[in-house]
Amino acid sequence: MEYVRITSLSDPLFRQVHNLLSEVFPPEEVLEYSLWQEPLEDPGIRVFAAVHEGNVVGTTEYRYYPDWNVAMTDFTVIGREGLGIGRFLAESRLKDLRKLAADNGKELYGMFAEIYDPYRVGDFGFGGVKPMDPFVRREVLSHLGYERLDFPYVHPSWQGDGEAVTGLDLCFMPGQEGLESVEAALVADFLTRYYAVLGDKPAAWHAMVEQLRVKDNVRLLPL
Repeated sequence: MEYVRITSLSDPLFRQVHNLLSEVFPPEEVLEYSLWQEPLEDPGIRVFAAVHEGNVVGTTEYRYYPDWNVAMTDFTVIGREGLGIGRFLAESRLKDLRKLAADNGKELYGMFAEIYDPYRVGDFGFGGVKPMDPFVRREVLSHLGYERLDFPYVHPSWQGDGEAVTGLDLCFMPGQEGLESVEAALVADFLTRYYAVLGDKPAAWHAMVEQLRVKDNVRLLPL
Protein backbone atom coordinates (compact mmCIF):
# COMPACT_ATOMS: atom_id res chain seq x y z
CA MET A 1 0.00 0.00 0.00
CA GLU A 2 1.26 3.47 -0.86
CA TYR A 3 0.88 6.70 1.12
CA VAL A 4 0.48 9.34 -1.59
CA ARG A 5 0.19 13.09 -1.01
CA ILE A 6 -2.28 14.98 -3.23
CA THR A 7 -1.57 18.65 -3.96
CA SER A 8 -3.79 19.47 -6.95
CA LEU A 9 -7.29 18.98 -8.31
CA SER A 10 -5.65 17.74 -11.49
CA ASP A 11 -4.31 14.68 -9.67
CA PRO A 12 -6.59 11.83 -10.88
CA LEU A 13 -6.49 10.31 -7.40
CA PHE A 14 -8.33 13.30 -5.93
CA ARG A 15 -11.59 12.47 -7.73
CA GLN A 16 -11.50 9.09 -5.98
CA VAL A 17 -10.72 10.80 -2.66
CA HIS A 18 -13.66 13.20 -3.01
CA ASN A 19 -16.02 10.42 -4.07
CA LEU A 20 -14.99 8.47 -0.97
CA LEU A 21 -15.61 11.49 1.27
CA SER A 22 -19.05 12.04 -0.30
CA GLU A 23 -20.02 8.40 0.18
CA VAL A 24 -19.03 8.32 3.85
CA PHE A 25 -19.74 11.75 5.37
CA PRO A 26 -22.99 13.77 5.52
CA PRO A 27 -23.13 16.71 3.04
CA GLU A 28 -22.46 19.41 5.65
CA GLU A 29 -19.09 17.78 6.38
CA VAL A 30 -17.78 17.74 2.80
CA LEU A 31 -16.31 20.75 1.00
CA GLU A 32 -17.59 21.14 -2.57
CA TYR A 33 -15.21 19.67 -5.16
CA SER A 34 -14.12 22.89 -6.90
CA LEU A 35 -13.37 24.58 -3.56
CA TRP A 36 -10.59 22.08 -2.85
CA GLN A 37 -8.03 23.69 -5.16
CA GLU A 38 -6.76 26.22 -2.60
CA PRO A 39 -6.60 23.77 0.33
CA LEU A 40 -4.73 21.21 -1.77
CA GLU A 41 -2.15 23.83 -2.79
CA ASP A 42 -1.74 25.07 0.79
CA PRO A 43 1.63 23.71 2.04
CA GLY A 44 0.23 23.53 5.58
CA ILE A 45 -2.63 21.20 4.66
CA ARG A 46 -1.64 17.61 4.03
CA VAL A 47 -4.03 15.37 2.08
CA PHE A 48 -2.89 11.78 1.61
CA ALA A 49 -4.45 8.77 -0.05
CA ALA A 50 -3.91 5.12 0.80
CA VAL A 51 -3.52 3.56 -2.65
CA HIS A 52 -3.89 -0.18 -3.11
CA GLU A 53 -3.46 -1.66 -6.61
CA GLY A 54 -4.05 1.75 -8.16
CA ASN A 55 -7.25 2.49 -6.25
CA VAL A 56 -7.85 4.89 -3.35
CA VAL A 57 -8.99 2.74 -0.44
CA GLY A 58 -8.54 5.31 2.31
CA THR A 59 -7.63 8.93 2.86
CA THR A 60 -6.63 11.35 5.58
CA GLU A 61 -6.20 15.10 5.84
CA TYR A 62 -4.32 16.86 8.61
CA ARG A 63 -2.23 19.91 9.33
CA TYR A 64 0.62 20.93 11.61
CA TYR A 65 0.86 24.31 13.34
CA PRO A 66 4.55 24.99 14.07
CA ASP A 67 3.86 28.02 16.29
CA TRP A 68 1.74 25.90 18.65
CA ASN A 69 3.46 22.58 17.91
CA VAL A 70 0.08 20.88 17.57
CA ALA A 71 -1.68 19.08 14.74
CA MET A 72 -5.27 18.63 13.65
CA THR A 73 -6.67 15.53 12.00
CA ASP A 74 -9.36 16.81 9.65
CA PHE A 75 -10.60 13.38 8.61
CA THR A 76 -9.61 9.75 8.28
CA VAL A 77 -11.61 7.56 5.93
CA ILE A 78 -11.39 3.79 5.55
CA GLY A 79 -13.02 2.66 2.34
CA ARG A 80 -12.61 -1.10 2.56
CA GLU A 81 -12.42 -3.75 5.25
CA GLY A 82 -9.67 -6.28 5.71
CA LEU A 83 -6.64 -4.36 4.42
CA GLY A 84 -5.37 -2.76 7.63
CA ILE A 85 -6.07 0.69 6.19
CA GLY A 86 -6.78 2.38 9.52
CA ARG A 87 -3.48 1.28 11.07
CA PHE A 88 -1.60 2.18 7.88
CA LEU A 89 -3.05 5.71 7.79
CA ALA A 90 -2.57 6.33 11.53
CA GLU A 91 1.06 5.18 11.53
CA SER A 92 1.94 7.00 8.31
CA ARG A 93 0.35 10.23 9.56
CA LEU A 94 2.08 10.12 12.94
CA LYS A 95 5.45 9.41 11.32
CA ASP A 96 4.98 12.42 9.04
CA LEU A 97 3.88 14.69 11.90
CA ARG A 98 6.76 13.66 14.13
CA LYS A 99 9.15 14.57 11.32
CA LEU A 100 7.46 17.97 10.91
CA ALA A 101 7.77 18.60 14.65
CA ALA A 102 11.40 17.45 14.66
CA ASP A 103 12.15 19.81 11.77
CA ASN A 104 10.62 22.49 14.03
CA GLY A 105 13.04 21.49 16.80
CA LYS A 106 10.36 19.96 19.02
CA GLU A 107 8.47 16.81 19.97
CA LEU A 108 4.80 16.93 18.94
CA TYR A 109 2.69 18.40 21.77
CA GLY A 110 -0.51 16.76 20.61
CA MET A 111 -3.21 16.47 17.98
CA PHE A 112 -6.83 17.67 17.83
CA ALA A 113 -9.65 15.72 16.17
CA GLU A 114 -13.42 15.93 15.94
CA ILE A 115 -15.39 12.77 16.60
CA TYR A 116 -19.10 12.00 16.33
CA ASP A 117 -20.83 10.99 19.55
CA PRO A 118 -23.17 8.14 18.52
CA TYR A 119 -24.56 8.02 22.06
CA ARG A 120 -26.18 11.40 21.38
CA VAL A 121 -26.79 11.14 17.64
CA GLY A 122 -27.26 7.68 16.24
CA ASP A 123 -28.27 8.15 12.60
CA PHE A 124 -24.88 8.40 10.90
CA GLY A 125 -24.63 5.65 8.30
CA PHE A 126 -21.18 6.55 6.94
CA GLY A 127 -21.81 4.89 3.61
CA GLY A 128 -22.41 1.50 5.14
CA VAL A 129 -18.65 0.96 5.63
CA LYS A 130 -18.38 -0.91 8.91
CA PRO A 131 -14.95 0.45 9.98
CA MET A 132 -16.45 3.95 9.70
CA ASP A 133 -19.28 3.13 12.11
CA PRO A 134 -19.23 5.96 14.71
CA PHE A 135 -19.10 3.52 17.64
CA VAL A 136 -16.08 1.80 16.09
CA ARG A 137 -14.36 5.07 15.22
CA ARG A 138 -14.82 6.43 18.73
CA GLU A 139 -13.22 3.35 20.27
CA VAL A 140 -10.38 3.44 17.75
CA LEU A 141 -9.60 7.05 18.65
CA SER A 142 -9.66 6.11 22.31
CA HIS A 143 -7.18 3.30 21.64
CA LEU A 144 -4.93 5.74 19.78
CA GLY A 145 -4.85 7.95 22.87
CA TYR A 146 -7.42 10.64 22.13
CA GLU A 147 -9.39 12.13 25.00
CA ARG A 148 -12.46 14.36 25.02
CA LEU A 149 -12.07 18.06 25.76
CA ASP A 150 -14.59 18.89 28.48
CA PHE A 151 -16.82 21.57 26.94
CA PRO A 152 -19.99 21.60 24.77
CA TYR A 153 -18.74 21.58 21.19
CA VAL A 154 -20.32 22.93 18.00
CA HIS A 155 -18.74 23.75 14.69
CA PRO A 156 -19.77 25.69 11.58
CA SER A 157 -21.14 23.71 8.65
CA TRP A 158 -18.63 23.24 5.84
CA GLN A 159 -21.44 24.10 3.44
CA GLY A 160 -20.85 27.73 4.43
CA ASP A 161 -24.48 28.35 5.35
CA GLY A 162 -23.80 29.54 8.91
CA GLU A 163 -25.51 26.54 10.49
CA ALA A 164 -24.22 25.00 13.71
CA VAL A 165 -23.27 21.32 13.54
CA THR A 166 -23.67 19.42 16.78
CA GLY A 167 -23.34 15.81 17.88
CA LEU A 168 -19.53 15.88 17.93
CA ASP A 169 -16.79 16.18 20.51
CA LEU A 170 -13.49 17.96 20.10
CA CYS A 171 -10.73 15.64 21.24
CA PHE A 172 -7.00 15.89 21.85
CA MET A 173 -4.29 13.24 21.76
CA PRO A 174 -1.39 14.34 23.99
CA GLY A 175 2.10 13.72 22.70
CA GLN A 176 3.12 12.51 26.15
CA GLU A 177 1.16 10.52 28.72
CA GLY A 178 -0.11 12.16 31.89
CA LEU A 179 -1.48 15.39 30.46
CA GLU A 180 -4.75 16.12 32.28
CA SER A 181 -5.81 19.38 30.61
CA VAL A 182 -5.10 21.69 27.69
CA GLU A 183 -4.77 25.46 27.87
CA ALA A 184 -8.15 26.98 27.02
CA ALA A 185 -6.45 29.81 25.12
CA LEU A 186 -4.78 27.26 22.84
CA VAL A 187 -8.12 25.61 22.10
CA ALA A 188 -9.80 28.98 21.37
CA ASP A 189 -6.93 30.20 19.21
CA PHE A 190 -6.81 26.93 17.32
CA LEU A 191 -10.54 26.93 16.57
CA THR A 192 -10.43 30.58 15.50
CA ARG A 193 -7.65 29.92 13.00
CA TYR A 194 -8.99 26.57 11.86
CA TYR A 195 -12.41 27.97 10.96
CA ALA A 196 -11.19 31.34 9.66
CA VAL A 197 -11.82 30.07 6.13
CA LEU A 198 -15.57 30.04 6.85
CA GLY A 199 -16.88 33.61 6.92
CA ASP A 200 -20.40 32.76 8.08
CA LYS A 201 -20.27 31.12 11.49
CA PRO A 202 -23.23 30.53 13.84
CA ALA A 203 -23.77 32.52 17.03
CA ALA A 204 -23.40 29.31 19.06
CA TRP A 205 -19.84 28.89 17.75
CA HIS A 206 -18.87 32.48 18.65
CA ALA A 207 -20.35 32.02 22.14
CA MET A 208 -18.41 28.79 22.60
CA VAL A 209 -15.10 30.46 21.69
CA GLU A 210 -15.79 33.39 24.01
CA GLN A 211 -16.51 31.00 26.87
CA LEU A 212 -13.18 29.29 26.23
CA ARG A 213 -11.36 32.63 26.38
CA VAL A 214 -12.43 33.26 29.99
CA LYS A 215 -11.17 29.86 31.17
CA ASP A 216 -7.64 28.81 32.09
CA ASN A 217 -7.71 25.15 31.10
CA VAL A 218 -9.99 22.53 29.58
CA ARG A 219 -9.98 19.09 31.19
CA LEU A 220 -9.25 15.95 29.21
CA LEU A 221 -11.78 13.18 29.83
CA PRO A 222 -11.96 9.57 28.58
CA LEU A 223 -13.85 8.93 25.36
